[in-house]
Amino acid sequence: MEYSKIISVTGLGGLFELVGSKNDGAIVRSLEDKTTKFVSSRVHSFSHLESIEVFTIRDNVNLVDVLNAMTASSEALPNANDAAAVKAYFQKVYPDMDFERVYASDMKKIVKWFTVLKNNDIEIKLREADEETEETAEEVETETEQAEAAAPKVKAEKPKEAAEAVAVAEEEAPAAKKKAKASAKKEEEATTEVAADEAPKKKTAKKKKTEE
Repeated sequence: MEYSKIISVTGLGGLFELVGSKNDGAIVRSLEDKTTKFVSSRVHSFSHLESIEVFTIRDNVNLVDVLNAMTASSEALPNANDAAAVKAYFQKVYPDMDFERVYASDMKKIVKWFTVLKNNDIEIKLREADEETEETAEEVETETEQAEAAAPKVKAEKPKEAAEAVAVAEEEAPAAKKKAKASAKKEEEATTEVAADEAPKKKTAKKKKTEE
């Protein structure tokens, strides 16, 4: 079990292993009773232990630094419910802690977490920067490969669509010209017929008038 997968959940005591994530929560496994359950993010908040920092009289330090100091110390762990004993313990084990800003409840929690981690034989260490870089590089490489694989397909489809459009236009153009030509010829023939029919009538009418 990796330290990077260990989380705390507000409203729930102890520590949990993050088994899976969902849009509305997470599936977690208790490090104490080993039960697995779904926890809604609408009700609870999640904190990775590796992202937690502790106030000191200097710069903030990662929780790992305090836990490792506890591991290296020969001081016996105090009763987590005894606030005075817990504070006295940290004054010896980690004297740089800012005891004005780190509350007694936080120190009690650190003692309890430390006990749970040790009982589960979890190595207390942050993920290597190289590992995180490799994971990011793999994700970027995968996205690049997918983009490159999709690009030729798009390029191949566009000329085909253009060629089909041109072919349709070429087919439609002569047909339109032919149709227009036929229509014009038909109109011309109709005009000629009308003129031929009307001409004799006018001539006859004029001759009849002269005879009278």
